[in-house]
Parts: sequence; C-alpha cells; structure tokens
Amino acid sequence: MTDFKQFSSVSAFAQWPQKIAESDDAIRLFHGRGQCFSGFEYFTVDYFAPVLWVVLYREPEAEFWAEFCSQLTTHLASSVGVAAVQHRYQRDAELDLLWGELPERPVAKEHNLVFQLQFGGRQNIGYFMDMQPARQWLRPRSKGKRILNLFSYTCAFSVAAAAEGAERVVNVDMSKSALRTGRVNHQLSGLEFTDTEVVYLGHDIFRSWGRIKKMGPYDLVICDPPSRQAGSFEVRKDYPRLLRKMPELLAEGGEALICLNAPYLDTDFLQEMVAEHWPEGQFIERLPGRKDFPESDAAASLKVLSYKA
Repeated sequence: MTDFKQFSSVSAFAQWPQKIAESDDAIRLFHGRGQCFSGFEYFTVDYFAPVLWVVLYREPEAEFWAEFCSQLTTHLASSVGVAAVQHRYQRDAELDLLWGELPERPVAKEHNLVFQLQFGGRQNIGYFMDMQPARQWLRPRSKGKRILNLFSYTCAFSVAAAAEGAERVVNVDMSKSALRTGRVNHQLSGLEFTDTEVVYLGHDIFRSWGRIKKMGPYDLVICDPPSRQAGSFEVRKDYPRLLRKMPELLAEGGEALICLNAPYLDTDFLQEMVAEHWPEGQFIERLPGRKDFPESDAAASLKVLSYKA
C-alpha cells in the first residue's frame, strides 16, 4: 500500500506551488507514466493555467487518494483556480472537479503560442505537451519552408511553423473536428493573417497521395501517426507505406521528423524500419524529451528521429 508521505518524497510535491507561480507555460508536475516512481505509475499531473489537471489511468487506492486530494486542497487551492481529475480508465473518461470551475475556453501556452484545450468527454485534450521539444526544433527551420504535417491532429506543428514564417504548411488528418481546432489554434496565436499559407486537408492520407504530392515537394515532412488506431493506422503495417513515399514528397536536402509513441516498440525498431523502407534517408539525431517527462526506459519513451533526404 502506498501513502502520501511516500508520494511526496518522490514527487517534489512541496515544490509544486513555486513551479506553478514561476511558469506561464504548460508544465508537467508529475510524470508517473515514465515508470520512474514505483507505486505511482498510474497517474500524471499537469498545470495549464489556471487548471491543475490530474489524469488517472487506473482507480487509485482509497486512502492514498483521500490524502492526496486533501493535501492538494490545503497547499494549492489558494493559488490555483481549478483542480480537475480525469478518470481515463473509465470508458467515458469521467471528469471530477476538486475545486473551482473550468474556464469556458481553456488553453495551453507554449512560449508565445496558444492551444485550445477540450476537457471532459474525451481521452485526449487536444494538446500533446511531450512534443514541445520537437516544435522547438521545428521553429528555427521553418522560415520560408514548405512543410507537410501528416496526422496533424490539432495542428500544433503548423502553429509553430507559421509563427516563424513558413511559406506553406499542409495539415492532413482524417478528423475534420481536429482540423477545426487547428484553425482556432492559429487564430489564438495571432496567425490567421500572416503570409504563411495554411492548408487543412480532412482526408485519409493513404487515399490522398496524389493531392498531397501535388502540393509539394516539401522542405520538411512531419510524420507523427498514432501507434495503433482501429480503421486508421497500425504501425507495423502502415508506417512502411508512409516511409516509401518520402522520396516523392521531399525536396532535395529536405528533412523529416519520424515519430513514434509506442512503449512496446523501441528505437531500433523504428530506425530499422526506416532503413528498410526509406534507405535514402540519412539519420541525423534523436530529439531529446522534456525534462519534466522523466523516463526509466528511453527506448520505450516517445521517439522523435530527425532524417535528411
């Protein structure tokens, strides 16, 4: 059985108020999912001002949870406007409020960029904080570039590229609602009237190669698919199909970000798959993860690999 005293000793809980006070950007306060904290692997805690966001991946022990909620209220209720808990292990991902009321239009901030959040009723909230280092990598490479953003979801990479003056960003995703949120994200970040041409294609990537290729060639391709999504993508079967298209999509000397978030598949798997199905691709580096996302096994964590054509 775990208790709050044990949690406090491994989580730096006493430092949370200071971290929250010092950060305007979204931050992860506790990353249990990285398997670094024995007994607490089943939840995460994020702060999206003014919302403290706790996600549970299984039902917690009753005694620990009661003490955890009590300590949160005692130490953070005076400085944090809202505390919400998502029970992601439940089919409907039920949402509880510990205190406060959720903002009508919650957002996540990342440097000078703003992303709309959608709490409750769905597992994903519309923003993946762990991809922030990749967006930082992208920004200085974007000015004047033609960029293809595959599996764009809510277009966070597009926002980062447009903020730095990309010539064109083509966002492709089957979810038209995600793309609508992507438009909102560009507006929230003040990018709706820039010189960057932003294209939103609500299509199945595998049925739209002609149109996607016609808008190229691209100086940079971002490929960040789901590892497994019924009826849409299965990494072992479908990633090779994407990789074989790279020579047709990339301009000479172009770059690609090849991403995979599947703990059961390691870095070697991804590199070997690229070598087999895109042998022309030159591996450059694996991008580092966020420091507030500690991982016990780097091979199992989010993999973002940079390649050059």
